[in-house]
Amino acid sequence: MDTNYDLIVVGTGFASSFFLKNYLEIQGTSTRVLVLERGKFHPHSKRLSEKRGEVNLAINKAGKTYRTNSDKIWVFDPNFGGSSNCWTGCTPRFLPNDLKLRSTYGVGRDWPISYDDLSPYYDRVEQIMQIAGPELTPFPKSSKYPLPPHKLSTVDQILQKKYGSQYISQPTARASLAVGDRNACCTSAVCDVCPVNSKFTIENGIGDIYKDVRVTLKYNCQVLGLKTGSNTAQSIEYLEEGISKSAKADTYVLGANGVFNAHILLNSGDDNPLTGAGITEQVGVFARLYYKDLDNVGGSSIITANGYMMYDGAHRKDHAGCLIESFNTPFIRNEAGKWRKMSIFKFVYEDLPDNGNKVKLTEDERIPEIVYNGHSTYTQRAIDKLPEQIKEYFSILPIERMEVDNYRQKTEFHICSSTRMGDTIDNSVVDKNLVHHKYKNILVLGSSVYPTVTPANPTLTLSALSLMACNNYFQ
Repeated sequence: MDTNYDLIVVGTGFASSFFLKNYLEIQGTSTRVLVLERGKFHPHSKRLSEKRGEVNLAINKAGKTYRTNSDKIWVFDPNFGGSSNCWTGCTPRFLPNDLKLRSTYGVGRDWPISYDDLSPYYDRVEQIMQIAGPELTPFPKSSKYPLPPHKLSTVDQILQKKYGSQYISQPTARASLAVGDRNACCTSAVCDVCPVNSKFTIENGIGDIYKDVRVTLKYNCQVLGLKTGSNTAQSIEYLEEGISKSAKADTYVLGANGVFNAHILLNSGDDNPLTGAGITEQVGVFARLYYKDLDNVGGSSIITANGYMMYDGAHRKDHAGCLIESFNTPFIRNEAGKWRKMSIFKFVYEDLPDNGNKVKLTEDERIPEIVYNGHSTYTQRAIDKLPEQIKEYFSILPIERMEVDNYRQKTEFHICSSTRMGDTIDNSVVDKNLVHHKYKNILVLGSSVYPTVTPANPTLTLSALSLMACNNYFQ
């Protein structure tokens, strides 16, 4: 048995790292923290070398960590820094109505917190990540973004002129100017391993928290579960290089992801029928618009703009809201003289968690199974309307023709809603402060706690939730 700690943290991704950063700032010099990371540390420089074909790091991949009944994939990076290594850096805030779907539109669930509760923590995360963004936004915002917005393309400029705050330069952790050790975005669209180290990652942003003398960081440690009793967690059980070990702490923080937060709780004997239930994410559909006499040029990042015309409103009583992403990946139209007369848009739809989609235990305590039966009819009704909505909202553009994919993206890289938050144990796994309803010294972090899945990317919000949860629990 290892010696006791004040805090044990599972994972080193966004949720765990922002929680730990806040914890270290408010705790004294004598506090002791153990961090258990299932993967290894692959520095950005080494990942770049692998991208160039110079080395083979044999990086562990998400697909080898779970089983599933579906062809849907669930993407994450099971190594130091988690999905900050592979994310694109999209950081829009949620809209206020995202947190009150039930009371506003009669669907889904209300969150047990409000937009106003999150707002000051949004501000802080945006400062830490040095977000680039516009002055005018569709969500309430009292402070300016730290960095100026990325440039819009010519098509984006036309749409922004028509829709104003409903069509904006995307708020993003891809730096628009050099800041600290990060360079300005190079618009190469190779964001999984940024060639110029522009996007915020745990390594280049707040990695120094893991060098704090109060923190012990262990690699190659897969947490299996917790031993519990008297409504508390008494120790954490894990495999270090395949060897069974355990450790004790006053408080345990699960920041694995939407698959493994649930798996750890299930392995711990959590018998709440909602633990593991509801796993889902957004649904993405691409469309290409081809223009007559309009070149789409310019733009200073991989995704130049977010459109909110199809996001919020009374339609959400019947079908899902949608966030539009304007893609600036390298492309040409394969017609002479029309090389740049086109746009690529991605339409990202919210979904409602279904308890039939779930994380389950298997005979191997290391490997969960994900049962996924598909997205909701609420989401599908919105997708079915896409061709007619493109005609409605993009009619200002000289469209010759459009192509809408007849298939859905296999992943949006956002695993949500497997340990949802709520007011009582009857409708949720954790409370509004992310504390487990039964085991009062366990906090569960990340997008696994989302009661509903909004159209907006979840990373900024889950990071803000971690700061808030730490404050509420320890202060």
